[in-house]
Amino acid sequence: MDKDSTQRLFGIRGAAGAENTADSIADATEALCAALFSRNSLAARDIVSVHFTLTRDLTALNPATAIRNSSELPGIDRIALFCSQEAYIAGGMDGIVRVLVTAYLPHDAEPAHVYIRGAERLRPDISPCG
Repeated sequence: MDKDSTQRLFGIRGAAGAENTADSIADATEALCAALFSRNSLAARDIVSVHFTLTRDLTALNPATAIRNSSELPGIDRIALFCSQEAYIAGGMDGIVRVLVTAYLPHDAEPAHVYIRGAERLRPDISPCG
């Protein structure tokens, strides 16, 4: 159901490259979310949930913990955050934090998906500029 008649629910995707250190995962997650929230003009009240995935080589930090401890979005502590391991696909990229944000945007919006720090190679069709 729509939040109101001028908005509808969207899924907004993104990914960022990271190394397997807590600092690198936190930095990549914060940069990814900051860009995604900014490019889509999202406030905490617009977001229903945030689901992160990590490739199997990233084990140093849960990105949901990283963003919960960040100041990138006031009110993030009231949003459902979740993390799971990305399905392993032979030949797939390692070192990737992915995100799916479910949020309300204006009915006619075109979500801005964000792929940064090497993850642009995953979806150049929807994020050619990173």
